[in-house]
Amino acid sequence: MSRYGVTIFPTDYSIQPIELARAVEERGFDSLFVTEHTHIPANRRTPWPGGTDLPKDYWHTHDPLVALAAMAAVTERIKLGTGVCLVVERDPIQLAKEVASLDMISKGRVILGVGAGWNAEEMENHGVEFATRWKLVREKVLAMQTIWSEDEPEYHGEFVDFDKLWSWPKPAQPGGPPIWLGAQSKWAFDRVVDYCDGWMPIGLSGGLEEGLESLRKACERGGRDFESIDRAIFAAAPNEDACRKNVEMGFTDQMFALPSEPAEKILPRLDQLADLANKLR
Repeated sequence: MSRYGVTIFPTDYSIQPIELARAVEERGFDSLFVTEHTHIPANRRTPWPGGTDLPKDYWHTHDPLVALAAMAAVTERIKLGTGVCLVVERDPIQLAKEVASLDMISKGRVILGVGAGWNAEEMENHGVEFATRWKLVREKVLAMQTIWSEDEPEYHGEFVDFDKLWSWPKPAQPGGPPIWLGAQSKWAFDRVVDYCDGWMPIGLSGGLEEGLESLRKACERGGRDFESIDRAIFAAAPNEDACRKNVEMGFTDQMFALPSEPAEKILPRLDQLADLANKLR
């Protein structure tokens, strides 16, 4: 049975994290995902993949881990995820501690969606070279997984390099929370097999069926069990027929996108999406 959740850019002008999390759990959803951008450079040159002017949501978004911590404090059941955490812009030792703390506080409810991002200027402000961003994602994820799993972890890579260290708390989920890769390029599937637990494409971008086939082939090449990998759609089309087709294709999770709007607009929309989710279960 597929699981159903929602995702939002949690901004300073939209419904706030605590009220939203309570509403999501009360309506029976399975998960709640939030986005990340540390900032948007005012002199941005990189085109937005959405194709039009960049929405202001992108530079008004709360820090995702702060928002999720607030959500964890007022919920008991729903999974809490990032869609996606831009790990290239974060220190892996500090991020490992933040995520482990969140996972412990939430009693093992974290899903860490990760990605490299698309905004070259944003990355440059963090000292990251666009051309090597995916190598950096891989090393940071592997380093965090080592920190979560070992008492005296160490990691020695091209970009991430540290000797043995002590870092607690460890996550409530053994080995750390599931890592879902939010990407759809031809290289994404081998990356999922290499260091992730799930694949999370954007539903509105299309190519879902072809992506699943590519993931199956990558699993065969890499010796991974396809069924062991979570397959989640970020921003799934809120349509009963489309959702049922996604389940038939083999997706395990579907998250519906919410607009960055105040509570008076979000709560009725949540009611509609909850009705849809109940029909699909």
